[in-house]
Amino acid sequence: MTKPLQGIRVLEMGQLIAGPFAGKMLAEFGAQVTKVEPPVTGDPLRKWRLLHEGTSVWWAAQSRNKESLTLDLRSPEGQDVIRKLVADSDVLIENFRPGTLEGWGLGWDELHALNPGLIMLRVSGYGQTGPYRDRPGFGVVAEAMGGLRHLSGEPGRTPVRVGISIGDSLSALHGVIGILLALRHRDQNGGEGQMIDVALYESVFNMMESLLPEYSTFGTVRQPAGSSLPGIAPSNAYRCSDGKYALIAGNGDSIFRRLMDLIGRRDLAEDPALAQNDGRVKSVERIDVAIAEWTSTQTLENVLAALNEARIPAGKIYDVADIADDPHYLARDMILETQLPDGTPIKVPGVVPKLSATPGTVDTLAPTLGQHTDTVLGRIGIDNQTRDAWRARGII
Repeated sequence: MTKPLQGIRVLEMGQLIAGPFAGKMLAEFGAQVTKVEPPVTGDPLRKWRLLHEGTSVWWAAQSRNKESLTLDLRSPEGQDVIRKLVADSDVLIENFRPGTLEGWGLGWDELHALNPGLIMLRVSGYGQTGPYRDRPGFGVVAEAMGGLRHLSGEPGRTPVRVGISIGDSLSALHGVIGILLALRHRDQNGGEGQMIDVALYESVFNMMESLLPEYSTFGTVRQPAGSSLPGIAPSNAYRCSDGKYALIAGNGDSIFRRLMDLIGRRDLAEDPALAQNDGRVKSVERIDVAIAEWTSTQTLENVLAALNEARIPAGKIYDVADIADDPHYLARDMILETQLPDGTPIKVPGVVPKLSATPGTVDTLAPTLGQHTDTVLGRIGIDNQTRDAWRARGII
């Protein structure tokens, strides 16, 4: 089966999350992704969170389908290798601080002149321009600057972070969109590549829905609201008799009426003031109390069964144990069973999005450090004797 990105050659020079997550997605849909890592240490992600035999199990998901090339980018020889690889690449991904590649003689102008068809994704905290461009930027800072951290948590308490590096992953997704757009443009307009500038904070800010229009029009500074969804009612987490929480989204007009009928509050279902969302928002506390009184008398299982029967969007709060055993996840191939290099079984997330004719797949395990160095260098004509000399000097 031909995959949609088959034949596309990607050079991944990023580390940790934002750049490599973009490379992962491209590799799942057929691109040949060659990941460049520092000799000896490799990508720092190899040592993040829980390790098995010295390597993060996160690595098994983040770097599947990729080649690993070790290369000292600070050396003239390493920089020359990059130029040779770029000459035959379609896409280059990097997430260094702005100016780093320019300092190595590998900036956009140089690489574009070498390969006019090259598409270069640059992911950084603040972007390649502007007064903050030179600041170090991690996802946690971008999430705060983009507006997300201010909205997270309970009113009056310390703002909390989302439990994952969501700013990095959102930036990777925006980067993949940019790459696909640039590939389309290149195919239609004479083979010219372009540079894609993705800033972590902008990727977060792009998700902030009505935040800015509301401030611009009404001067409203949206505040954290815990488990509720301000301005859309009812939508909240409601405690059940067994201490678990049901997430109920009864904010559609007809859904709201069915929900009120289900909980025995026909008076609220027929109240004309609550027929549409703007009216319900004004009475959200009264509505939430009515729903909570109903859920408090039943177990979570019974609450969800009744809500599903009434076609009201609802669910429970999943932890990873729930996810790993959930029949819907399993039926849609979202839990893949694979193995680590030593044969240890491991489960990793499936591939999204799901294409009907050319779906993405996991074809190879995440590489060991430098596993493909000889193969990649051989492709560009670096002979065995030269490679041996470079190894002795720590270049590869």
